[in-house]
Amino acid sequence: MVVQKAAFLLAAPSSGSGKTTVALALMRIMAKRGRVVQPFKCGPDYLDTRLHQLAASLGGEGRRGINLDTFMASKEHLQELFSRTMLGADVAVVEGVMGLFDGAEKSEGSSAEIAITLQLPVIMVLNAKSMAYSAAPLLHGFKSFDPALNLAGVIFNQVNTPSHYRYLEAAARDVGVEPLGYLPRNEAIAISERYLGLNTSSGYDREGVMMAMAEHLEKTVDVDRLLELAQVAIPPASPPPLSQRRGGRVIAVARDEAFNFIYPENLSVLEEYGRLEFFSPLDDERLPAADLLYLAGGYPELYAEKLSANRAMREQIARYCNSGGRTYAECGGMMYLGKSMTLGDGASFAMCGVLDLDTTMQEAKLSLGYRKVMLDGLYTAQLRGHEFHYSRISHLGELQNIAIVQNARDVSVDSALYRYRNTIASYIHLYWGETRDFPEQLFGL
Repeated sequence: MVVQKAAFLLAAPSSGSGKTTVALALMRIMAKRGRVVQPFKCGPDYLDTRLHQLAASLGGEGRRGINLDTFMASKEHLQELFSRTMLGADVAVVEGVMGLFDGAEKSEGSSAEIAITLQLPVIMVLNAKSMAYSAAPLLHGFKSFDPALNLAGVIFNQVNTPSHYRYLEAAARDVGVEPLGYLPRNEAIAISERYLGLNTSSGYDREGVMMAMAEHLEKTVDVDRLLELAQVAIPPASPPPLSQRRGGRVIAVARDEAFNFIYPENLSVLEEYGRLEFFSPLDDERLPAADLLYLAGGYPELYAEKLSANRAMREQIARYCNSGGRTYAECGGMMYLGKSMTLGDGASFAMCGVLDLDTTMQEAKLSLGYRKVMLDGLYTAQLRGHEFHYSRISHLGELQNIAIVQNARDVSVDSALYRYRNTIASYIHLYWGETRDFPEQLFGL
């Protein structure tokens, strides 16, 4: 049965306009009002979904932020995922990525494509620091570029006076985009936003930061009117995938401050195969007995000394992998399985020593982009994922590469998936929400 719920996508002309601040503030406001908030993030970002989960909760776990990405998955999968995830939720807040029409290839995979696919109204976040009536042609262009897009409202950012806002308000109304308010400049919040995703320590006061964001926005933005504009029809969800759990399978998943870049839908798929048992390579001394070890990405370089000091965990993981234990490691997880990790200042720390490779943060440059992956002999369907890292492999031994990897434009890249015994490791974060049988291949290694 189709139901009416509030759901909208926050977009901007470009990155750096304030989407994340507005998204987190709105999630927290609605959580304070007792609404069940389901957060979403356009694109492959791993950080924002974690922050969304925190903002959408008040003292509890909150709902996991879900990635919506039309490069890594089909539109049909996104529609099913969105409807299924909205079960039991009152409102969906979808944070866009980059500029509204920026995609992997032109607008393919963009926030606009996702909004059109899910038939969501778009609320623009526009940085108006040095702008007045020029907001009119800018909004007109975004509103009219694709007739299938519903640009319903705009929130102006970095507007310090009511008189400045009156110019912007008139500009928006003249082109048929409803003005919903503005945010004055707040330097403390701008600094806090910059470090929200970078500071992963448990002592960092994210709760205070998000509450301040919410209080700041609620003073000058008409949240009630936004929710009225955002009423949409949510199609009925398809039945959840049939459970494929086999016996007492256990999947050990690394999750702590160093390892936390995980697509939530990947975990949902793994739950179809068995019970997830989370552990911390930083703090735990015992590796759970498991049928599969999943070492996700994260910030191991920020915790290299502590990871190295936990010798008991490193030795247990090495014994597990060397004895043929099935292991899947991505990005930071791969770095942890290597012999050593060297930081930018030259300090080097011993890691698990499973893989014959060393990684370094020295002379590092950003590796970024979507990836298409074909595995040699292990899996017949094309897998898709995303690569994002500053570290590099400084030494590579005789590891077997079992993949052919291309970027979004079908150009071959030198990314690899390495195999050692029953361990597979790569810098690529694969999304298997739509290729739900992929973990079965890992169990069959």
